[in-house]
Amino acid sequence: MGRISDGRTMVQTDGEITRDKAPLTAEQIIDIAGPLADDRIMAIIATGATVEELEEAAAWADGESDVMADLRVRATGPVAAVYDILRAEEKYAEDRD
Repeated sequence: MGRISDGRTMVQTDGEITRDKAPLTAEQIIDIAGPLADDRIMAIIATGATVEELEEAAAWADGESDVMADLRVRATGPVAAVYDILRAEEKYAEDRD
């Protein structure tokens, strides 16, 4: 086992290295998505999303993806759940068409 730069543990099983799916912290969420209401932070933590999934959802919510129209078809699980939470936040809702 080894440590990843974000402090989580790498686990090797059957020749594959995977990341330990440690829950997000409020600090990580604020660093990636910016200031959010406490209830939104708790809702994001409850999704079980990883840092990578939060980053993807935040990129979608910020409109950084080239295929925004395909989100509902492509995003599932924690990414879709976090995206919905972020889009409900006023900061991201302002950019809606």
